[in-house]
Amino acid sequence: MDADFKQYFITRWEKYFPGVALPVCYFYTDQVNEEDRKNSGEHDCLIGNLNRVRAGKVFVYNAKARGCSGGKRFSGYSQKLRADFPYFLSCGIPGLFSGERYKKSPALVKTFFKHLTPYRAPGKYLVFKRWDMLEADDDPQAVIFFATVNVLSGLFTLANFDIAEPDGVIAPFGSGCASIIYYPVMEANSAAPRCVLGMFDASARPEVPNDTLTLTVPMRRFETMVRNMDESFLITPSWEAVKKRLHK
Repeated sequence: MDADFKQYFITRWEKYFPGVALPVCYFYTDQVNEEDRKNSGEHDCLIGNLNRVRAGKVFVYNAKARGCSGGKRFSGYSQKLRADFPYFLSCGIPGLFSGERYKKSPALVKTFFKHLTPYRAPGKYLVFKRWDMLEADDDPQAVIFFATVNVLSGLFTLANFDIAEPDGVIAPFGSGCASIIYYPVMEANSAAPRCVLGMFDASARPEVPNDTLTLTVPMRRFETMVRNMDESFLITPSWEAVKKRLHK
């Protein structure tokens, strides 16, 4: 991470979003130091382990880390899901389990997964750090904002500031980990990366603060958004009025 850009963003974040917590970043790597390798998480849910990252700790995830099959799949460390997953995500199997009922039928689940491009993790480890904890050798792939509605309004508008298309932000269906890892990675590999609004997953909601969603920004898009801040709506009286509401 370039030290000048790291500080450049911190300065502007404090100016336009005063008092709001810095975002979390992640990157894939084949090398982590021994101390960081110990920070493999305390929760089965990948999302639950990010609370410690928001507090300034490091979280290292990999194919052997504790966690659900969805977290492994949507971070690229497994291509498999349980054989009865279409029933698990929908109506369940009588006498075995009730199912999460996120989709109407097992057939619909199977069709949904046909829309997803297979993804394999490009590194042995997936490392999560808060923005200010990034080091010179870290190469973040995306930036995750855990944001309330007023913060989201600013990020959403900034994401659409320099494009003509109406969908600078997308909100595809998926698990909490899909919304912060899988979909942003897919966007990062596209010609015009979009931001991903997420954390609507009811199973992941208990792991994040109340009234908080995520907006995950591919790094290439994030750099442009940050450079746009000083000439955007953030310098107007309209945003000054919103700034006063950030902590109410």
